[in-house]
Amino acid sequence: MGQYGVLLYAPAPGTSECEPERVNHFQDLVDPHTVVAAFDLTSAETATSLRGDLLIDGPFIESKEVVVGFHVIDAPDLDAALEIARRNPILGQGGGLEIRPVMSGTIAGP
Repeated sequence: MGQYGVLLYAPAPGTSECEPERVNHFQDLVDPHTVVAAFDLTSAETATSLRGDLLIDGPFIESKEVVVGFHVIDAPDLDAALEIARRNPILGQGGGLEIRPVMSGTIAGP
């Protein structure tokens, strides 16, 4: 069993009528033991970016799409991870997904 990061992309504000569903839709679609973590992000307009010593208000780069959330899921292989990811309603709303194997990491406790 491996872990896969699923990054959710949606059109940037003002570029489309797309309104993404909440990222936590996975809890309604798959066994809860599949989802390791799921997070919605606030609007890209609220981002603060660092590039070297430069502090920038806004997203790291200007783009027609922005990251709106991410999941970490358990799946036996990439094919299974893709099958889970394909259920995300953002795909029918003009958004997209990027799926990558997780190399390392942890969820810190309180």
